[in-house]
Amino acid sequence: MMRKLALQMTRALAVVFAALTAPLFAGPAAAAELIMVEEHGCVWCARWDSELSAIYPKTPEGKFAPLRRVQKHQTSQAEISFTRPVSFTPTFVLVEDGHEVGRIEGYPGEDFFWGLLGRMLAEQTRYEESQG
Repeated sequence: MMRKLALQMTRALAVVFAALTAPLFAGPAAAAELIMVEEHGCVWCARWDSELSAIYPKTPEGKFAPLRRVQKHQTSQAEISFTRPVSFTPTFVLVEDGHEVGRIEGYPGEDFFWGLLGRMLAEQTRYEESQG
């Protein structure tokens, strides 16, 4: 009888311990996503592709907010709550949990893009916390 009770208590403690420590051992949730709204024939989209598309997924920003491409005419099907319609391409929309939290309209060149993206990630997400 005592062994059975001890075994039940051990199991109960293990469940409680697992529940309390799970957030400590879980990795960061991939809640952030960078949506690139583009359209065929967009010169600036092509320039972003040639300058950054290959390296973006390898960067800390790309790992924190993976890129998803959406055609401009399909934004209504993207299951994202945009704050306003997308007028220009490319438009980079930072999304968390399906809701827009920031955007970069146009492609201002590599140097400006990284600066704008870094500031947007720092101000609108937990990006800096995940890097430390």
